[in-house]
Amino acid sequence: MISVLLFAGLAEKAGKQQIIIQKDQTTVDEIKIELQEVYGVDTAQNVMVAVNEIYTRGNAEVRSGDTVALIPPVSGG
Repeated sequence: MISVLLFAGLAEKAGKQQIIIQKDQTTVDEIKIELQEVYGVDTAQNVMVAVNEIYTRGNAEVRSGDTVALIPPVSGG
């Protein structure tokens, strides 16, 4: 089981702040594809990704028990 945390606009689009993926192993890129197909969440290339609180790239492997955080760019003033 892999826990995927969604923040800001991603959470709003998915209607959830957390999604559980029932896989033993996958990649961040595959998670992004699943979010697009199942929840209609566009995870563009500019989304920051952290696996177990360490920033990583899209091709990073993810295993059961890991937590993936997808953080969209934010702006403010």
